Amino acid sequence: MMSVLPVLAVAFSFLLALLLLLISLWRKPKKYKSLPPGPSPLPLLGTLQYIGVNAGCKHFPELCKQYGPIFTIWKLAEPEVVLCGYDVVKDALINHGEQFSGRPAAPVMDAYSEGYSFPSLDGERWRQLRRFTITALRNFGMGKKSMEKLVLEESQNLIAAVSKTGGKPFNVLNVLGCAVGNISSAALLGEHFHYQDPKFQELIATIRKFIYNAHSPLHELANTFLFLLNVPILKQKIFKESSDLKAFVQKYIYRHRRSVNPEAPRDFIDHFFIKIREEKKSSGGHFNETSLLMTLISMFAAGTETTTATLNFFLILISNYPEIQAKVQQEIDEVTESQRQAEIMDRAQMPYTNAVIHEMQRVLDLAPLAHYHAVTEDTHFRGYTIPKGTTVIAFISSVLSDPSQWETPTEFNPGHFLDENGQFRTKTAFMAFSAGKRVCAGENLARMELFLLFCALLQKFTFTRPPGAERQDCKALKQNRRSLFFSQVCAVPRSQES
Repeated sequence: MMSVLPVLAVAFSFLLALLLLLISLWRKPKKYKSLPPGPSPLPLLGTLQYIGVNAGCKHFPELCKQYGPIFTIWKLAEPEVVLCGYDVVKDALINHGEQFSGRPAAPVMDAYSEGYSFPSLDGERWRQLRRFTITALRNFGMGKKSMEKLVLEESQNLIAAVSKTGGKPFNVLNVLGCAVGNISSAALLGEHFHYQDPKFQELIATIRKFIYNAHSPLHELANTFLFLLNVPILKQKIFKESSDLKAFVQKYIYRHRRSVNPEAPRDFIDHFFIKIREEKKSSGGHFNETSLLMTLISMFAAGTETTTATLNFFLILISNYPEIQAKVQQEIDEVTESQRQAEIMDRAQMPYTNAVIHEMQRVLDLAPLAHYHAVTEDTHFRGYTIPKGTTVIAFISSVLSDPSQWETPTEFNPGHFLDENGQFRTKTAFMAFSAGKRVCAGENLARMELFLLFCALLQKFTFTRPPGAERQDCKALKQNRRSLFFSQVCAVPRSQES
């Protein structure tokens, strides 16, 4: 019995030491003492029940009511500060834009992109690549063709594909994906595909999987528990879609490298190669084939899938509001005199259509949480001190439904974007593309696509629910967001309407 006591004493001492170590590790450093309040974290585990996009969308409204518009959750032992409501989000992203312009570490993205993933870029690399990308998107076209002409031409292919449905129920997501994917492909890669091309269909499917995978629970777990990236089977699963997309885009980079002409750039890749050659002599430049590859993947995937999903929602929603659809069609007909396509220059003369498009984006709330930010320095913000490098989550949903900014935040009401004279009015609380220095780099292109493609479709068709389908308002559609990918509509040619 006496010989057991020393063993027990050693075991007890070890457990006590381990407990004290855990407590010391968990004790919040001084720099965290002035963080906003929030739910009590578990030692080392933090508040994992609130971490991730789905958990955030579910719990942030109740946490906001309990702790106020600024609160702290914990990812293991690291704090994440959540911002809610228009006033707070605007104050951070716009009024304090520089301090909130950083990005937190994104281990999974960094692993597959070698540190060049466009959404997670930070510092000088981010500034240079973003500046170049926005300038290139603004200035280049396909040879002498502008981006607007490219979108208008693709709208004709889209109309032809929709016409083949003969007014019968169909899943509009597939043809929209082909149209938007072709615009991205033509502008970025210099290639146009037939909608039925198996290679193109596979590409669209891969992009969809890539985007889903980037927001999957497994991806979030790997970002939290880094050791998962060293498990071969899991690593292969996490990176499969990104590997497939890399292989597809890489072929176009190889092809362009051999044929680029600095005097006559054809597309985004050519412009990037010209920039690479200009920067070649400077040491530590950020323009190389790896940054080109990852920029292309980010723009192609994000631009194609988000715009496709948004247009899909537009058509499903508008089929449930025939009176609003009819007013949009009337305005399109009056401005174009039913003789031509609507163009970007017409947007100023189409306030109701513009208001409907903005309101549909608002109620869709496609990205409830903006890409995570990080503060670039110790930041004093609204009575709290947020240490440099701390992750900051802007809860965009709370801005797009803030009752202080929208008269009827839970309803589909185009009047939110119309003044007393029926003219379009901008709203700074419209943050569908985020806000501040990290606002979506492809915002202008996306706005152009949404306006031109939506107008082109409503000029030719009236979208209705399938026979026997019950009407769903915007609340019901948002609650069943996943079902939108499988929902059907009917596109009745307006020439056949009585």
